[in-house]
Amino acid sequence: MFKGSIPALITPFTDGKIDEKALRALVDWHVAEGSHGLVAAGTTAESPTLSHEEHEQVVEIVVEQAAGRIPVIAGAGSNNTVEAIRFARHAGEVGADGLLIVTPYYNKPNQAGMVAHFRAIHDASSLPILLYNIPSRSVVDLTPATMGEIAELERVIGVKDATGDVGRISDQRLACGTDFVQLSGNDETALAVNAHGGSGCITTVGNIAPRLCAELHQACLDGDYAKALTVQDKLFPLFRAAFVEPNPVPTKYAMSLLDLCSEEVRLPLVTASEDTKSRIRNAMEHAGLL
Repeated sequence: MFKGSIPALITPFTDGKIDEKALRALVDWHVAEGSHGLVAAGTTAESPTLSHEEHEQVVEIVVEQAAGRIPVIAGAGSNNTVEAIRFARHAGEVGADGLLIVTPYYNKPNQAGMVAHFRAIHDASSLPILLYNIPSRSVVDLTPATMGEIAELERVIGVKDATGDVGRISDQRLACGTDFVQLSGNDETALAVNAHGGSGCITTVGNIAPRLCAELHQACLDGDYAKALTVQDKLFPLFRAAFVEPNPVPTKYAMSLLDLCSEEVRLPLVTASEDTKSRIRNAMEHAGLL
């Protein structure tokens, strides 16, 4: 179920509030453009600045609007296990297809603590779980050996790997088995991740160029890496430009150029600098989006 290009949706804001109309329109746009799935209330959605009620609202809106046309993975991570269980249970109640659960950040648990964290969420919920390993944000790293232990849980079915270490994909295949779903968490390394046995990407740039991202990952799924590389060459400047400032600042600016949403972000993020805007526009022109 979870493969291909899966954009981690932004949360559109207007005057500090969730723009529900724009969010619903984005879901419809992604379905029309060929995205293989969506993540609601992930990092790119500015989940750290969403209230609990807003977090749940975003998940509910995306699930309702998708209406089963493509799978929806709900972000349900927290450094508070009780809070993560709340989000996981809510996602199940409103009909999400899976959960994306990040390693606990800030607390700095050891490997045993992370096993206990994921086990508690697994046992309290009923949805398939994708682990999310992103040491650059969470400070902790879920090792392949620990991931293999957690993968023995019935509903832990895969990982969003944002380590940037492509070799980890092969390590994790050996630790977790070849059926374990491995999705890149980095657009710029996704092609290589797929070649190592991955099956797609939870993508940021998919917010801006969903059709091209879907083409890239469908080509990989079809084994046509020559075609995938051609699409990657169009997108690569945008993969770089989207992260010259904190995510999703450049992405929201790019989307504003496409009249998809405003560029508004919540503090402590601020809107893009003029240099970043110039780089984004150039990358979008290179990809044929402007």
